[in-house]
Amino acid sequence: MADISEEDETLKLEQKHKKEKKELQAQIQALKKAAKNDKTKKKELNAEITKLESNLEERHRNEIETNGNGTSPEIESDVQVVESDIKPKISKAQKRRDKKIQQERDREKEIKMQEIENINGPRNIENQAISKRLEERNLKICPIPSDGDCLYKAVAHQYELKYDKKLQVDALRDSVSQYILEHKEDFMPFLTNTDTNEMLTDQEFEEYCDKIKNTKVWGGQLEIRAISNCLKCPLTVIQASGPEAIEQGTEFPGQALTISYHRHMYSLGEHYNSTQIINKNDVKLEA
Repeated sequence: MADISEEDETLKLEQKHKKEKKELQAQIQALKKAAKNDKTKKKELNAEITKLESNLEERHRNEIETNGNGTSPEIESDVQVVESDIKPKISKAQKRRDKKIQQERDREKEIKMQEIENINGPRNIENQAISKRLEERNLKICPIPSDGDCLYKAVAHQYELKYDKKLQVDALRDSVSQYILEHKEDFMPFLTNTDTNEMLTDQEFEEYCDKIKNTKVWGGQLEIRAISNCLKCPLTVIQASGPEAIEQGTEFPGQALTISYHRHMYSLGEHYNSTQIINKNDVKLEA
């Protein structure tokens, strides 16, 4: 009876060992597949597989000698470590997607940081000051594109609002150029060569007038004065610093054209916007 019992135990042990070897081979194949395209991991895995097989053989040998029924927690532990160390290979497409997502996150972060900086930046402070001064006149800013024609477009917008007449920018530029050219003695003393700081020569003065007519050269104080005289109506410029308003053409009757002057609106330089009346449905800008 004892011999029969020992044979049964030996048979069970052989079956157990056979099952464990099969399970180990399945685990090894899974690990090899996971590290298929990673040369570094493949080298590490080969060493680990050799160790796992050696450990299993030694344990089986000990169990056969003692005819025991031991378990193999060491193998399970080792396999878990190897599985956790092996990371799936990331495809190039996924890397590109991850990079794009990270770039978008970085961009959003920069925008938020810039918005925080702009709260106390010169542009925002200037806009708040201008808006406050306009609100006192029941007016708000009406944005005009920054394309070199902002002064003339702001005036044209105002003229249509106040006098119900349309002005073409090119025609207005032509009128301003001609007016300054014909009133040389009034404007010449205020014009200097930007390189030499000397008063313009006659030729340079004519070139200055030609640029007003045929290019998108930016308009300033002299052009504002000329515009008021050409249109024969008052023109008010609201600004953030200095005098609250610069008045031109006060000798003319009629409604004043009101525009706003911004030094910090755009990085390219000064800018003019038009204005419009605040109605009861508008949300007032915070000072």
